[in-house]
Amino acid sequence: MKALVYTGVETLEYRAVSDPVANQGETLVRIDSVGICGSDMHAYLGHDERRPAPLTLGHEGAGVTSDGQRVTINPLVTDPTSAASRSGRENLCPSRQIISMPPREGAFAEWVAIPEGNLVAVPHHITFEQAALAEPIAVSWHAVRLGLAAMHPADQRRAHVLGGGAIGVAAALALKAMGVNEVTMSEPNVARAEYLRKVCGINVVAEPEKNVPLVIDAVGIASTRAAACAVVSPGGVILHIGLGSSEGGLDIRRITLQEITLIGTYTYTAQDFRDTCAAMFEGRLGALDWFETRALADGAAAFTDLRAGTTHAPKIILKP
Repeated sequence: MKALVYTGVETLEYRAVSDPVANQGETLVRIDSVGICGSDMHAYLGHDERRPAPLTLGHEGAGVTSDGQRVTINPLVTDPTSAASRSGRENLCPSRQIISMPPREGAFAEWVAIPEGNLVAVPHHITFEQAALAEPIAVSWHAVRLGLAAMHPADQRRAHVLGGGAIGVAAALALKAMGVNEVTMSEPNVARAEYLRKVCGINVVAEPEKNVPLVIDAVGIASTRAAACAVVSPGGVILHIGLGSSEGGLDIRRITLQEITLIGTYTYTAQDFRDTCAAMFEGRLGALDWFETRALADGAAAFTDLRAGTTHAPKIILKP
């Protein structure tokens, strides 16, 4: 089969690779659509030692099983017998794996092998491109669920999102789906900000108001962490989703003196993924049209454009 293979820093090759083999309990999925994630970009730039070259990246996939079922893929593979999995916190399983990270090849390919329990059936009114958004939306759905549970009952249900990429957009949509109607967003890319206003209906502001009870950092760099600490209200909650960099930005003194809750969130539970799919299929997360599509064979150019910041849509979906 053909795949887009990460072969070195800022190098991707579209080439023939071995067909995947489905182990016991697994099935093969013919990929129709697969999104480019920020973690794929981190690997591409050589910033993720967990993804050494050569490797097929990509974990936001949707397609058709070998027996013809339309599915979207939960790429997080966990041990169902672990204490974390048995308590419904599969994302904290100590032996967790994810496709696009060794030993599992990713979905920038024509086929991928995945456990049957990681598949969610997709109804025909949902396109494969839309179905491929399930994974990034589930990341934000999980975070928002945790954040709302941590908020003080007396606080207004009001939120600000830092970053207008796919995770930030998904967070804004998840907030609204869960009853938070006052949602603002910061996005420094002017063209991207205008796209989000027009296409997604998101209230992108030049400067966020202070004293926001719930702040979501969907970027995860020093400057956005500093902004989150400055914007959040006393007793409020910061949700840290982004993995842009690991150091700097946290105002520990303010977090301590103002009893601010900082929550790091990673991926999602199996139930979060299913709940996200249900919300998508029921139309509770909007039109799901904030993407552009490219051929998988042109994936290297897509990464170049993403790095240059010339794409307006929050998500690029590749088509094998």
